[in-house]
Amino acid sequence: MRAVRIDEFGGPEVLVPVEVPDPVAGPGQVLVRVAAAGVNRADALVRAGVYHRAGRPPLIPGVEASGVVLAVGEGVTGVGAGQRVMALDGVNAPGFYAELVVVPAERVTVLPEGVELTQAATLPVAWLSAWYCLLRLAKVTKDDTVLVKAAASGVGSAAVQIAAGAGARVIASAGSPEKTAWAAGFGARDIVDTSVHPDDAEVDEVLRLTGGRGADIVLDTVGGPAFGRSLREVGHGGRVVALANVALEPSVVDTRDFYPKNASVLGFQLTNLQIHGYDPRADLRELAERVAAGRYRVPVEAVFPLERARAAHERLERREHRGKIVLAVHNGVRPTESA
Repeated sequence: MRAVRIDEFGGPEVLVPVEVPDPVAGPGQVLVRVAAAGVNRADALVRAGVYHRAGRPPLIPGVEASGVVLAVGEGVTGVGAGQRVMALDGVNAPGFYAELVVVPAERVTVLPEGVELTQAATLPVAWLSAWYCLLRLAKVTKDDTVLVKAAASGVGSAAVQIAAGAGARVIASAGSPEKTAWAAGFGARDIVDTSVHPDDAEVDEVLRLTGGRGADIVLDTVGGPAFGRSLREVGHGGRVVALANVALEPSVVDTRDFYPKNASVLGFQLTNLQIHGYDPRADLRELAERVAAGRYRVPVEAVFPLERARAAHERLERREHRGKIVLAVHNGVRPTESA
């Protein structure tokens, strides 16, 4: 089968198309013919050799995908050959940058009608992360003001919709007028353009928009120095959810920025959540049903053919995209980017 493999850590140029043997489903496993694979920041970290669970090359990256079940192993129930599914697996290897992949059955969710395979390939990481952080951890309600950082990213654009769908007031923060305007189109009531309000000015703008109270929930998808600002932007009794450090820098924290406000700091890491027993299928089913019903829009900016994974990573690392980037593999998923 075709796959994209990392034989050594490095930049996007180390993503090499190769031919590898077809996998076979064993007990408790599902063999999936991949239609589309989501491209995530975690994939870039794996490629660079700085992801905490990367292992050593050779590696096939990719933690989420959609496709069609070809076969199931002994003991598998609830899913069968021919069904359309989405799959999530940041725990096991190889990954989803391949035509075929074997996945533990508990990492496979059957898709409802009305969800396209390209959309489905983006749900298990970005959308599930936003869903879990807002609904399960922060417990967002219609009375909350929610600040979403990097609101034009895959997680951010999902979070804007999920928070707005819960009736909350959403403040979308992003790094350009184009990105903030785009994020506002998903239901944000207010925007903060960090190219106009950088660093401490972002804090001042959030406080101005909230009448000095601060946000009830801050979804920090950036980390690094931005996390310290998130603690200043949260209000009394509020919740800061930290789920990334795309800056790959330390966060300098002054505890006086949050403990006098009786604020909570909540951490989220999807892979470790699975390792400690979280079964994502129920949340993913409900999320997919809402997409199928038209309650959420799933923005996919670009679809690259599998063999152009390098170009997909280059776009990801330029941070110019809005929404998600996807690799097209099989089953009628058509690339939109070929150059």
